Amino acid sequence: MKVTIDQDKCVSSGQCVLAAEEVFDQRDEDGVVVLLNANPPAELAEDVQQAAVLCPALAIVVED
Repeated sequence: MKVTIDQDKCVSSGQCVLAAEEVFDQRDEDGVVVLLNANPPAELAEDVQQAAVLCPALAIVVED
């Protein structure tokens, strides 16, 4: 699995962090998403997919 983010689209909702805190974080100064792991292990696939679905800005792309 490969995860990419578009920080320019991010609206700092934090839903990604709530869904997959091992993969996503937020910058302290503005809350914009930070990708911690672009190639998360298979056991996190469901959480990462959920984060992408929950993102109101559609700033997360997950490729298999």
